[in-house]
Amino acid sequence: MNIRIIFICSLLLLSCEPDKKAANSIKLAHGLGVTHPVHEAMVYMADLVAKKSDGKLTLEIYPSSQLGSEKQCLELLQIGSLGMTKVSAAVMENFSPDLRVLGYPYLFRDDEHRFKVYDGAIGKQLLSGSEKYWLKGLTYFDAGNRSFYTKNTPIDKPEDLQGLKVRVMQSPTAIEMVKTFGGSPTPISWGELYTALQQGVVDGAENNLPSFYSSKHYEVCKFLSLDEHTSVPDILAISTIVWDKLKDSEKKWITEAAEEATVYQHKLWKEAEQEALEEVEKAGVEVSYPDKSLFEEKSESMLKALKEKDEHLYQLAQQIKKVK
Repeated sequence: MNIRIIFICSLLLLSCEPDKKAANSIKLAHGLGVTHPVHEAMVYMADLVAKKSDGKLTLEIYPSSQLGSEKQCLELLQIGSLGMTKVSAAVMENFSPDLRVLGYPYLFRDDEHRFKVYDGAIGKQLLSGSEKYWLKGLTYFDAGNRSFYTKNTPIDKPEDLQGLKVRVMQSPTAIEMVKTFGGSPTPISWGELYTALQQGVVDGAENNLPSFYSSKHYEVCKFLSLDEHTSVPDILAISTIVWDKLKDSEKKWITEAAEEATVYQHKLWKEAEQEALEEVEKAGVEVSYPDKSLFEEKSESMLKALKEKDEHLYQLAQQIKKVK
């Protein structure tokens, strides 16, 4: 064979051969904006993974619902078409029923109690419970406390929600809670909520302070009532299909980076809450601090009803309340 032809063929074969040093990349999609503290924590995590792996493993982050809603991203994880996502525990309860317990109102005494539950045996048990649905929970990101915000009237007591259409997540527990308080729960995806508020599809919504601010919902809703009814964490999840294909070293890099990013995210969250409160007040939002006991008393019927229909979940809620 002509030497020139052999040389050219060799070059072509080399160019087609996979680069053994090329990085393994995992796509991570979520619905938050790039200024949100949870997104910043995931960027921090991606940097840690790249450093720990010396560039052999990378995370590609797709924010702002680029690859779909929270529910759609979870479904993509289940078939292995997407590697990782960040979703609210309230959305994930549709795939891992025991997570419903975290959506019950006034479950935690304070932030310290909350973090002890997340980091302890109960929190780990809840994270692992989704693995049979092809979703592996890696860590909880703090999502603070959720409160009501509305367009036309403040919410100072549960009765003020009467007749109001309130956006909730795709969560049976959140729907039940708003009904218990007297409102009309309306599930709408996060990405569509600003327009829904503008057009009057809903009269208000409920979320944490940084999300209220970063979403610019304060431009439409001028009443924020800090009743802090629930503390639903975000969950960073990875597809078990993707996870099972990783080497032990890659799993270690991801696990360690997630733990370190969680500590960093807690710091970012506190700063973001303070900034959000200051900024929405500057923007003319009327911030009120209603008597939480009125909402807590109203929500007690939810736990009583839970005892009748799901003894397992009721006992789980009681265990959480007893964590010291």
